[in-house]
Amino acid sequence: MTQQGTLGVAVIGTGKMGADHVRRVDQVISGARVTAVVDIDAGRAKDLAVRIDGCTAYSDPAAAMAAPDVDAVLIASPGPAHEAALLQAFEHDLPVLCEKPLTPDSASALRILQAEQRLGHRRVQVGFMRRYDTEYMKLKALLDSGGLGRPLLMHCRHRNASVHSYFTNEMLINDSVVHEMDCARWLLGQEITAVTVLRPTPNSHAPEGLSDPQLVLFETDGGAIVNVEMFATCGFGYQVQAEAVCERGTARIGEAHDLMTNTAGRWGGDIAPDFVVRFEEAYDREVQRWVDATRRGETEGPSAWDGYAAAAVCEAGVRAQATGERTLVELIERPALYR
Repeated sequence: MTQQGTLGVAVIGTGKMGADHVRRVDQVISGARVTAVVDIDAGRAKDLAVRIDGCTAYSDPAAAMAAPDVDAVLIASPGPAHEAALLQAFEHDLPVLCEKPLTPDSASALRILQAEQRLGHRRVQVGFMRRYDTEYMKLKALLDSGGLGRPLLMHCRHRNASVHSYFTNEMLINDSVVHEMDCARWLLGQEITAVTVLRPTPNSHAPEGLSDPQLVLFETDGGAIVNVEMFATCGFGYQVQAEAVCERGTARIGEAHDLMTNTAGRWGGDIAPDFVVRFEEAYDREVQRWVDATRRGETEGPSAWDGYAAAAVCEAGVRAQATGERTLVELIERPALYR
């Protein structure tokens, strides 16, 4: 590792998310520094690299991973590029924080599972950042304590002010509801076994062809039912909320009641404009804990199995969305490495 134990990190992909991670590693967290940035747009990578002492710009991920000052990899490139980058990281046995999706489909995610198992140890943490949000962590601890009894239902809301004109129905599942898929599995400690998608009359403000909002239902192997309101064009801001209904009570997060004002005959508070603002602290905590674990020689957090399971549920969700039918989720038996 560089600089007396400081972790040298290569960030692959320097778009909105990748550039934000470069800033985060360089300016926010401790124990790591950006030693390489990688992008197929060589100019964009160079523009970022020149602002950071000791950072080199690359257009080839393999070249960056072979560099002597790279100890770990943060993948923030588009999903279709993840499989190749992950396999290259495995060749160097490098720890990886991979933004979701692990890969775009369950078949390629399964290949990653198999390759990581051949290493004989975990190397991948998947970037499901909600697991590092303070409210979600409190809800997880409460459910795990058993104080409210067995979870029976979970109500989730996921709202965006707007989406790009190219946003598709499939992206509602693969890019948005995938977060609720992971949170439901993690919070409940159960696998999702079936998905149903209901579509009301579309919002008149949605892009042409986008059936928004949608109601997505999950069934789990523990007998719980999860419903997700996905409303990508609500118009008023970004909201993520969840309520667990248990045998002896309920618990709800995401109401944004940290600051409430009463003035000029009105009461209320702020609504975050997007996910970067809403989950900024969660991203910081996620990357810091990845760095800390890596420096200890450990891999923790959401695993490649979680990435694979999310991909499989997404595929069932897209099929359910297209057919209107309840669709079963197809999963392999969970390998020993991920138990």
